[in-house]
Amino acid sequence: MNSTLDGRTALVTGASSGIGRATALALSKAGARVAVGARRADRLTSLAQEAPGELLVLELDVTDRQSVQDAVAAAVDRFGALDALVNNAGVMLNGPILNADTAEWRRMVDTNLLGSMYTAHAALPHLLESRGAVVQISSTSGRTASAGGGVYAATKFGVTAFAESLRQEVTAQGVRVIVVEPGMVATELLTHITDPALRDYAKTYAESMRTLNAEDIADAVLYALTQPDHVAVNEILIRPTDQTR
Repeated sequence: MNSTLDGRTALVTGASSGIGRATALALSKAGARVAVGARRADRLTSLAQEAPGELLVLELDVTDRQSVQDAVAAAVDRFGALDALVNNAGVMLNGPILNADTAEWRRMVDTNLLGSMYTAHAALPHLLESRGAVVQISSTSGRTASAGGGVYAATKFGVTAFAESLRQEVTAQGVRVIVVEPGMVATELLTHITDPALRDYAKTYAESMRTLNAEDIADAVLYALTQPDHVAVNEILIRPTDQTR
């Protein structure tokens, strides 16, 4: 296994916090040149100062196809190629289906599912050229749905299904597709929940265990991307030891 990504280039979405931020730093420390995108581009400034390697800061809204296309084009223009895409941007707006605010459903579908599809679609021609990799950040909710999290789970099941179809289409052309399914991670994702009862439940549930850190997931991404070209780590399920489901 080559533990470095020297000379490689990557685009990480949702890089302003949590898993995206940690992954961008891990890739940079491994030698990659990294384009980082997020809606909150102001948060990327400190990330650029912390990263040891070359970082390109991009304002990126994955729900906007033009924004996605512009970000991919900017990354390729700056670095000359694209070797890896890490689709991490996501929101979790859990709540009961009865009396739900369906605008929150649309926001999750647009960001978590369609956003990752748009980005993969825009990046794919470049990844085929470089025989690169697509990393889809899914969730344990992409395997098991829970009450109160139906739409979030539906988006993550969709991410995993899309990734498997993409894998079958491009693996013979040398592009590796990797799904990473984290369990409970200490990020700001839980603060997105607007339903007070479910937000309190999620907070209590997280406090009941030794949660994963964003860096744990970044390490998993780095592991998959630094395998030899003939090795495809297609799926990584990673839970806290204390998490039972």
